[in-house]
Amino acid sequence: MAELRFDHQALETFVTQVFAHVGFSQEDAATEAHVLVWANLRGVDSHGVLRVPSYLANVEHGGMNPRAQIRIERETPAVALIEADHAFGPVVTTFAMRTVMAKARQVGIGWAVIRNTTHQGAMGYYALMAAENDMAGLALVCNPPNMAPYGARAAGVHNSPLAISVPAGEFDPPVMDWATSMAAFGKVNLAVDKGIPIPEGWALDADGNPTTDATKARILLPFGGYKASSLALMFETLSSVMAGNALLSPYLVGGDKPKPGTQNSVVAAVDIATFTDVATYKQEIDRLLKGIKSLPTAEGFSEVLVPGELENRVKAERTANGIPLPEGTVANLREVSANLGIPMPEPIG
Repeated sequence: MAELRFDHQALETFVTQVFAHVGFSQEDAATEAHVLVWANLRGVDSHGVLRVPSYLANVEHGGMNPRAQIRIERETPAVALIEADHAFGPVVTTFAMRTVMAKARQVGIGWAVIRNTTHQGAMGYYALMAAENDMAGLALVCNPPNMAPYGARAAGVHNSPLAISVPAGEFDPPVMDWATSMAAFGKVNLAVDKGIPIPEGWALDADGNPTTDATKARILLPFGGYKASSLALMFETLSSVMAGNALLSPYLVGGDKPKPGTQNSVVAAVDIATFTDVATYKQEIDRLLKGIKSLPTAEGFSEVLVPGELENRVKAERTANGIPLPEGTVANLREVSANLGIPMPEPIG
């Protein structure tokens, strides 16, 4: 299917207007739009503006709360339990990361568990917030089950993403951001919008059979077999169970199921200056990355990339030339535009 390119600023303005129209404050709508378009700019289209229609549906069904009362329920100098009240994920998660960075400045580390958030977009955004403030950042998230544990043919864990970033000097901050599944469900949705099959080993259908048909994919598969499966299980223990808001066990052994779209999350920041000189740390990160990139390449590779490097290159190209969106995504956004009476930007180029 063909793709159309859109100016990132015009696209962000459009998405902001869409979310403000359905009841979010201008500030919260702008935050959500910025995080979605940031993902598109970096080539993480699975977590970009293709999510807009599903978010609107979640608002309509009561899963996302336009007027959420975000609050810190428990707190120590180093930790916080934050009730999100089903706020937009990026709104509460940026609040949480700012909270833990302030704590890290005081005591060296900040750790927050977020309860009852909604989809948070690309988790690398929040880890990078810390790195850009001379801290190490971490973010992870859990949802109800959508991934088969190793050896199972039914969903039992969530494909919980994990992101880590640290500051560098000459290099951009390296940022690792991946789900514990072979691919995020957003990539399955992107394949639907593109009208293409998904690779073997990504997913099972509703009956637990392997499928390459993106429209039939219902259950994700973990990468690395039992390794990612175990990570996903333990992330639930650090987030949902810690917050008293279990998301997996109600589906596995019974109990009250959470409101659709509910997530729990952890964000953390470590103040590097607590441990070592920040300038020296950045120099050593640069040395490490240069060393990795100087290694001889394997057959079929022209260079060795470090985490986040490819995304930064994509961001530079898309900032200059526009964000390419598949026809399926464009059609969905045009339907949103027509339904809400908000003009969608015209393609460029």
